[in-house]
Amino acid sequence: MTMTTLSVTRRFDTQAERVFDAWLDPATAGRWLFSTPGGTMVKVEIDARVGGRFLFVDRRGGEDVEHVGEYLEIDRPRRLVFTFAVPAYSSLYTQLTIELEPAGTACLLTLTHAGVLPEWADRTREGWSGILDHLAATL
Repeated sequence: MTMTTLSVTRRFDTQAERVFDAWLDPATAGRWLFSTPGGTMVKVEIDARVGGRFLFVDRRGGEDVEHVGEYLEIDRPRRLVFTFAVPAYSSLYTQLTIELEPAGTACLLTLTHAGVLPEWADRTREGWSGILDHLAATL
């Protein structure tokens, strides 16, 4: 099975440390990461260490959708690498790399998602773009 890798880049008008921490702080991440406009985030667990796992549960139309993964690399504030799966939709685990490049009082974030099924590439890219917009609004 051939998989694809996609990237999304976005500029944030805040420091890289603040953007990086938003991925690992349960109170902050629960407001933007994997949340949907019609859903309610009912559970956020983050064990922010290499080998640690995360669990986000978004209730959508009465259904609880879990987002799970494991942290592979944590290099604050420049790089975060983790596995990712949504078991309700697929048993496939993919890998995400978040890279932050400081630019004065702002930063540039590049999200790279590897192991995506080609037929999901466009939808996945759009999803991450929306999630990053939600992160910017949260910060």
